[in-house]
Amino acid sequence: MSAAPVKIVLLYQSLLGIYGDHGNAVVLTKRLKWRGIDAELISVDPGDPVPADGAVYLLGGGEDTAQITAVNQLRADGALFSALDDGAVLFAVCAGYQICGHSFTIGARDEVIEGLGVLDVETRRGPERAVGESLSRWTRPDGATSLITGFENHGGWTTLGSDATPLAAVEKGWGNGDSTTEGAVQGRVIGAYPHGPILARNPELADHLLEQALGRSLDPLDLPEIEALRTRRVSAVREGRP
Repeated sequence: MSAAPVKIVLLYQSLLGIYGDHGNAVVLTKRLKWRGIDAELISVDPGDPVPADGAVYLLGGGEDTAQITAVNQLRADGALFSALDDGAVLFAVCAGYQICGHSFTIGARDEVIEGLGVLDVETRRGPERAVGESLSRWTRPDGATSLITGFENHGGWTTLGSDATPLAAVEKGWGNGDSTTEGAVQGRVIGAYPHGPILARNPELADHLLEQALGRSLDPLDLPEIEALRTRRVSAVREGRP
């Protein structure tokens, strides 16, 4: 009997998908299929039940009202929490990252909104908006390092608590707002600010998510054209080119 397909669950694309972050789900699905692993991409719309048997769940970027709606619906549904308890991976970008924390603020009055609480972080409006190409250095679980490149565009600045650790150290850009740390990791929940989509720009990070979800290492993919594009992108960021 063949193994069940690995489920990649894209959450609320219509709410949290204004920066093309749905591409992260496509990248994960493709990288599994290129290895001969059966994969299924499931897109969940607001109001639809969230499957509790996903391997990787994805949240993207969006605006204030969308964040509130997403938090309320995910909390009411409850399946994401059950999936995380069962060992699923959650990867959240920008606004999706912010709502994973304990709280975040919206609007000119900086109204504090309760988040999902799956990351020990708090987000508040920063003194200026973080916009531009970013580059950070990620130390992988095996101790090796890899660069993470992307485009950030966020007004919230995020502070990590003691239960969360930074995903990466900033080389160029704002990151969490301090120009020192980028993103947060807590167990199998990872948040990050860059778009791009980030997993298309950073295939090693994509494979890390898949390896966490599968509980095993994956054979490397020989895709020189992707590596060439990545090398040019990193060089452009360092040199300040578009």
